[in-house]
Amino acid sequence: MKNGTLDAIDKHILYYLQQDARGTSSSDIAEKLDLSASTVRTRLNKLESSGIIRGYHLDIDYDLAGYPLYTKIICTAPIPDRDSLANRARKIHGVTAVREIMTGENNVYVNAIGKNHDDLNRITEDLDSVLHKAA
Repeated sequence: MKNGTLDAIDKHILYYLQQDARGTSSSDIAEKLDLSASTVRTRLNKLESSGIIRGYHLDIDYDLAGYPLYTKIICTAPIPDRDSLANRARKIHGVTAVREIMTGENNVYVNAIGKNHDDLNRITEDLDSVLHKAA
């Protein structure tokens, strides 16, 4: 499968998966598209092996999981150290996502959760420590 060569059926399959990937079976999609389940499974396998479908991701309600506090921390890292900083930040307990921005001063965005303000303060201090090691 070449880049950008999705046909209408592939686009519909992706659409239905985006609605509810976990609760949608290939049989469900096949029925909606008037195809056989094996045809949909074959197309899903091609979408996965080509890298168009990279995975099926978990969406957590952190509030219900006992982590009512959420924050986004924006960091500045020297460009040569940005990747290393991001990798170390991912290892900090409570960090849920790290996004590297290609340009600009504020080039590492960190999402974090906590049960209380002490958790968020600890995460901030740990990130500060990681930043100072990079500098």
